[in-house]
Amino acid sequence: MSGRVVILGIYVTDLAFRASRMPMIGETLAGSAFAMGPGGKGSNQAVAAARAGAQVVFCTRVGNDAFGDIARATWAAEGITARTQAVDGLATGAAHIFVDDTTGMNAIIVAAGAAGTMEPGDAEAIEADIAASQVFVTQLEQPLAAARRGLELARRHGVKTVFNPAPAMALPDDIFPLCDYVTPNETEAQALTGIEIRNADDARRAADALLAKGAGAVIVTLGEAGALLHTRDASVLLPAFNCGPVVETAGAGDGFTGGFAAALARGDDALTATRFGCALAGISVTRPGTAPSMPRKEEVDAMLARTVSADAH
Repeated sequence: MSGRVVILGIYVTDLAFRASRMPMIGETLAGSAFAMGPGGKGSNQAVAAARAGAQVVFCTRVGNDAFGDIARATWAAEGITARTQAVDGLATGAAHIFVDDTTGMNAIIVAAGAAGTMEPGDAEAIEADIAASQVFVTQLEQPLAAARRGLELARRHGVKTVFNPAPAMALPDDIFPLCDYVTPNETEAQALTGIEIRNADDARRAADALLAKGAGAVIVTLGEAGALLHTRDASVLLPAFNCGPVVETAGAGDGFTGGFAAALARGDDALTATRFGCALAGISVTRPGTAPSMPRKEEVDAMLARTVSADAH
C-alpha cells in the first residue's frame, strides 16, 4: 500500500546563492554559485513524500507568473495532485537562500507571496481529499488559521496529523491537541517551550512540555545528532545517517517530515517511519537544492538495508 498524504503549505521558488560568508550590510560580496529551483516547506514535503512512494495532494496559492508556472511543472513532474488557487495581482512566493561554501549550512529569507493569503477556506475546499487520506501535514509558512483548519478537518475524519511548526514562533496551546505528531527542530522546539536545547536530554524536556500541551507524540529533529521520537511511553534517539559529505542542509527537515508522513501513510509504525525520515534527510543533505535533493524510495530503502547489515556485523 502506498498511502495518501495531503499537505497544506506554500510553494516558493528558491534562489540559492553560495559564498564563503554572509555579506555585511552595505557590502557586496562575490558569490561562487547561483541556482534557482522549486522550494517552500509544504511543496518540498510534497516532493519528498511523492518520491518516497506516497500519493500526494498539495494545497496552496500561487500568482499568475513565471514562478507559478515552475510550481505547476514541478508538481506535474512528481505526480503530485495540485489543489492550487491562482491569485491575480500577487507574486508567487520566493526564498533567498544563502549557503556557506565551507559547511553547507544555510540562512533563508522567505516571502510567501500569494500563499501568504491562504485562509481556512483553502482547507475546507480540500476536505474530501483530507477525508480520503491516511495522513495530513501542515506547517507555518502560510497563515496559522489555514493550518489549524486543516488539522481540525483531519481530526474530524480520523486522519493522522503531522504538524511541522516551522518557521519557529510561539503558538497558542490549543493547537497541540489537534496534532498526532509534532516535528520541530531544536530552534522551533525552543521557541515553542522556552527550553534551550543543547542535547538530547534538553530535547526530551521540551518534548515533555509539548506532550503536556496535548500533542500525541513529538519528534525533535537534531541535525547531525539524529532525531528524538518522544511519546508518553517511550523516548528513542535515532542516529543521523551519514550518507556522504554534506553539500547543503536546506530542506533536510522537509525531507524528514515528507518521508515520515509517507511511511506513516503506508502503515509503518512511528519508529520505523522516523528511521525512514532520517535516512531520507541524510541522503538529501549530500545534494544541492531543496526539492531537487529529495531521494527516491528505493534509494532510502537501500540506505536502510545497508545500515541494518552494518549493524548486524
